[in-house]
Amino acid sequence: MPPAPRMRRVDEAVRAVLADAIPRNVKDPRVGFVTITDVTTSPDLRYAQVYVSVLGDETEQAGALDGLTSAHGILQREVGRQLHMKRTPTLHFHLDDTVARAARLEALIEVIGPLEDLPEDELS
Repeated sequence: MPPAPRMRRVDEAVRAVLADAIPRNVKDPRVGFVTITDVTTSPDLRYAQVYVSVLGDETEQAGALDGLTSAHGILQREVGRQLHMKRTPTLHFHLDDTVARAARLEALIEVIGPLEDLPEDELS
């Protein structure tokens, strides 16, 4: 079931504030180039799952997540200050591995080859 229009607006507003606040307010050197890909807030606005994409290898990605987690208080305060919400959600950061999964699927498809090359009896 898709989120209600109000929740989508809240999620997008939180995403926009975080996307602006991270480069301005987070001075942690572990947090390099981070992109906020999605935000999902709980219906009671107590929690927000923040999905991020980080350039770099697994070590750099883990470091960026640690840096964001340690800066969550600064970021949460900025969300509350800009959005004037009754309750500011507690932020939980997660690595968004959608790009990596898509690249892996694309590589697997390349290895298999196009469907036109398969015999007719294997397509059914």
